[in-house]
Amino acid sequence: MKSRSSAESPDDRKTPDRVVSGCYEWMEALIPALLVMTAVFAFLFRIITVNGPSMQPNFTNGYKVFVSCFDRTFSLGDVVVVDAKATALHEVIIKRVIATQGQTVDIDFQTGTVFVNGVALDESAYIKNGITKSQYDLRFPRTVPKGQVFLLGDNRRLSDDSRSSDVGMVDQRYIIGKVETILIPYGKFGTI
Repeated sequence: MKSRSSAESPDDRKTPDRVVSGCYEWMEALIPALLVMTAVFAFLFRIITVNGPSMQPNFTNGYKVFVSCFDRTFSLGDVVVVDAKATALHEVIIKRVIATQGQTVDIDFQTGTVFVNGVALDESAYIKNGITKSQYDLRFPRTVPKGQVFLLGDNRRLSDDSRSSDVGMVDQRYIIGKVETILIPYGKFGTI
């Protein structure tokens, strides 16, 4: 009867070394790829889940959206995601840019019409009506300070936004990025 070691061929003894070597090769390829992906999704792009009804009907609770973090120019109509540290709400919010620095915002709370620099906005592309909450603790008109934006939700009846001191004007440094694409639900997939 042969001993166990003499029954093994030289190739059999190297098999565990080949497996270990193969694992190291995979790790050498996988770790840099994971680091690159982490950097891309931390600094360039993010996927955010919409929470709450404040952007209905355009963005419903549970929608997943693709957010671009590198374009830092904001203008009327852009949909942005704001970091939780920016507001008294202490949650990530998604809202629409209505005015930028130096612009004056006024709201007719009876009709819901929003004015920027004295001109009524045509918001028919993203809201169905101008109905708005009638009780806010901020007075209008208000001028947007340098480096900040004025944000409103599309569902004006329910949205806590720049009409309230809980959100107020938002410093652009706290804007995570612009919503570029709806990812889920698949039926709504596409750019906004």
